[in-house]
Amino acid sequence: MHSRSTIHQITTWPLWMRAFRPGFLAGGLLAFLSIGYWLLILTGYVTWQLTMPATIWHAHEMLFGFTGVVVVGFLLTAAQTWTGAPSINGKALMVLTFIWVSARLAFFIVLPNFASANLLAVVVLQLAWWLGAIGVLANMLLKARSKNNYQFLAILSVLCALNILYLILVLINNIQLALAVVDTAVLVISLLIGVVTGRVLPFFTAKGLALSEQVRTPNIDKALLYLSMLGITLFFISKFFLDSISPALIVLVVASLHLIRAGIWWNKKVLKVPLLWSLHFSYLALGVGLLLIALSFYTSVISFKDALHLITIGAVGMMILAMMTRVSLGHTGRALIIPNYMSIAFVLVLVAGITRSILPYFIGPYFAWRVSALLWLAAFLLFLIHCTPILTRCRVDGRSG
Repeated sequence: MHSRSTIHQITTWPLWMRAFRPGFLAGGLLAFLSIGYWLLILTGYVTWQLTMPATIWHAHEMLFGFTGVVVVGFLLTAAQTWTGAPSINGKALMVLTFIWVSARLAFFIVLPNFASANLLAVVVLQLAWWLGAIGVLANMLLKARSKNNYQFLAILSVLCALNILYLILVLINNIQLALAVVDTAVLVISLLIGVVTGRVLPFFTAKGLALSEQVRTPNIDKALLYLSMLGITLFFISKFFLDSISPALIVLVVASLHLIRAGIWWNKKVLKVPLLWSLHFSYLALGVGLLLIALSFYTSVISFKDALHLITIGAVGMMILAMMTRVSLGHTGRALIIPNYMSIAFVLVLVAGITRSILPYFIGPYFAWRVSALLWLAAFLLFLIHCTPILTRCRVDGRSG
């Protein structure tokens, strides 16, 4: 037995068997490390050295870094179930993950005579990573003619385009428009959550509670898809071309439909199942967050940025935490049972979202931001403790994957 692993041996590690494994582990680590660093910046323990504002890096890493890698890991794993076609694994998955890690580190390249070297490197690496992921997904879906899932190719392509546009706007120092791109990306991710939740939550709820049938809402699902697309388009146009256009009314309708659907899906028995109530509450946070965003167009009392953080933390953060935990268990042949501390992690993220979005009005923004960051850090540390061994070890049922 050699003490040094060859590269061939490394490519056969359990970590590289399915896309969700490195995707979720990388996402969990970035969620912890980047918010840890952000908290140190907020509290003045470290000074920000780069030429762009720290908020620009923070927004990019949470949306396009953290959310991006989890979404890609999830979709490339789910597509194998949808199509029966083999997904990316082994060496190719290692390369895709390496590109993603390199993009995270590229932000901190400092060349004294070339101030924008870091951003140009991030543009190249992020584009390569997105195109690699979209290429793999497209290959699987198109071969299987899985038309029902083509929408995910469109959503990933829009996120890729927004990511590159964001970085280009930062490069030319148009920070205001760059932040408008991030806000648009949050709405696109909200649309993605709406679509995925519509598919899995009724199924998970019926399965988890041993119900005879799923609660279906096909008409609301369809209306949400088209109205969300309209709302996102109007929002983008209002920020870039015509500020006389307001997406407020459409966003209000979309928020109402999400809340109605959340009510139709609700079953009080889910309160006994953490892997279910976490998904139900994160979906509820999406509806409430969008409602607050719509109202922020009508009143200055509600801050758009605070409302947005109820979505990014309470909906996206908690949904990701719950889905990563569930998929990690299910796709490694384990029972869907979690330790009590993971239930606490779900609560911590939800409270972090409420703290960041609603408490600034009562306890002051800086204090609220710091408390929210600490709650988030505790939640993702618990996730890493629970899921790192699961993601890096073989399936317990002896099957491959």
